[in-house]
Amino acid sequence: MSMPIAIQVFSLRNDAQNDLRGTLEKIKQFGYDGVEFAGLYGHSPAEVKAMCEEIGLVPISGHIGLGDMLNGMEKLVADYAELGVKYLALAWLGDDARPGSERWTDTRATMTAMCEECAKHGITFLYHNHDFEFDKLDGKYVLETIYDDIPALQSELDTCWVNVGGENPAEYILKYKGRAPVVHLKDFVGKRGENMYELIGNDKAKADMSGEFGLRYVGEGVQNFPAIIKSAIEAGAKWLVVEQDSPTPGRTPLECAKLSREYLKSIGY
Repeated sequence: MSMPIAIQVFSLRNDAQNDLRGTLEKIKQFGYDGVEFAGLYGHSPAEVKAMCEEIGLVPISGHIGLGDMLNGMEKLVADYAELGVKYLALAWLGDDARPGSERWTDTRATMTAMCEECAKHGITFLYHNHDFEFDKLDGKYVLETIYDDIPALQSELDTCWVNVGGENPAEYILKYKGRAPVVHLKDFVGKRGENMYELIGNDKAKADMSGEFGLRYVGEGVQNFPAIIKSAIEAGAKWLVVEQDSPTPGRTPLECAKLSREYLKSIGY
């Protein structure tokens, strides 16, 4: 079964910041079908929509933060609706806003309201996990508490962080059958360690590619993608999204994007 493949433009953020249209053209040349955004790099939704239409890419989704939602949910959703996305994903939650924190009740209410606001525009609201949601609270993963507490919320499982968090991604995806429309394909080497992220925005956020843990282009690391994709299809995924927060050492982000797509083509996707 064929599956459409997108890429999270965050993987190419410096290129996109310098030349969004040129970067989107390269993404199309590599063979991607769609794009997931994390910001619009100084362009309006209408401008980005026109670029995607002219180039032949589907703008499937956008990553947003809790602060974005709190600072104007209606406009935020309306802007992405104008862009034409079918999904919006909360990129992460800080430990001060996750289940077990004093803010969780308020955060849950905000996320529930976001589900409702998105639905007004025909958009599905998702949550994108990292490995820290696989810490346990009252005997249950924090991630599972998030989904249990917000029934309308759908999943955007990041298969790298599922694995790093201690679960087999191909098996774990099936837990969210019917609730997993978008699945992130991300590869890595090594084990869970410190300073693994670049996107969280704190002093420890820079990933150390020389240590035990390192992100890799799809097909270069330890992930079993044939099994993961088979499960994603069984779980009802509509899109697979390549994401690589930091490039493989010695490779540019664009090279990694190209190599990821070539690998997926080599296994039939």
